[in-house]
Parts: sequence; C-alpha cells; structure tokens
Amino acid sequence: MTHIAVFCGAASGTDQRFTQAATTLGQWLATHHHTLVYGGGRFGLMGTVATACLAAGGTVIGILPQNLFARGVALPGIKLTITPDMATRKQQMLALSHGCIALPGGPGTLEEISSAFSWARIGDNASPCAFYNVAGYWDPLAAMFDQMVSAGFLTATDRAKLCFSADLATIATFMHDYTPPEIRRY
Repeated sequence: MTHIAVFCGAASGTDQRFTQAATTLGQWLATHHHTLVYGGGRFGLMGTVATACLAAGGTVIGILPQNLFARGVALPGIKLTITPDMATRKQQMLALSHGCIALPGGPGTLEEISSAFSWARIGDNASPCAFYNVAGYWDPLAAMFDQMVSAGFLTATDRAKLCFSADLATIATFMHDYTPPEIRRY
C-alpha cells in the first residue's frame, strides 16, 4: 500500500475519541509511509487526520470539489486537486488509492465508503475497504451488512471483504491480505 483514501467527517463529532482516532490514523499513515488521499478540507476529522499526517512527516493529497474550494475549506500546505463536482472527486480518490478507510462521519462518509465497496463488487475498484470502528461507531452498519447477507442481498463471501475494526494493525493485515471480490455476474 502506498496511497490510502480516508473518508471521514468534516465535523469532529461529539466524542473526543473520534478526534484522537483521526490523529492516530494520520500519524500511523505517515510512520508507515502511506500517502493520505482525502477530501482536502481543514475542518473536523478531515482536518485532524491531514494535519496529524503532515506533522508526522507524511504526504497528503487533497481532492476537493470546486464548490467547496470556493467556500474556503481547503487545508493549506497540501497537494490539492480541484474537481468540478463530488462524483469526480470520489472517482479520483479511488483511482489514486490502494485502500480505503472510513473514520466516523456522516452521510457523505457513508456514501463514499459504500460506493467504494459497491464498485469493488462490479470490478471498478480493486482496493480493500475498512471501517475504523472507533468506540463502536460503525457497529450498526456492520449489523446492517450482516442483515444484507441474511436477506439474500449480499453474499457471505463478499461480506467478508469488508473490515470493521478499532485496531489499525488489524486493518493493515486485512488490507495486506485482501483479494478483491469476484466480479458479480448476472
């Protein structure tokens, strides 16, 4: 792995453990010589993970849509690419990345990591997807994916291609050992 896409909130959330986890992840990326690829913002967990990565000597690439750039949300001091819209931003983040990690976040975070996993099932994303499950934040979603298996909308084999963990070493092992899902056939 060299480039890791991190999806996370532009807010910090109500639990200080989310901010600490973003700091830990940013430092971890730098010390393991991974480039952070993220949404380019300076606020919330996005700003925290990027600032921590930079402070630890890491490399940060931000990809930000024009409308957010115009609002002044970009983090200074990073390599920044401006895209025309969010859809292009997501495509570019996935094209640059060798793995995806979701910190806690809101609907945008969920949409981005869900798209990355969905695209893997149809052959458009070969990167592993992991949920950094800080303080059990992603537990309800893990249960929802299990429900998808029970209801016949997701195979157990493909469900095993998602990692939910509060431990970065576990996430690293999952990513290292990952093989993409078999391309879905109809």
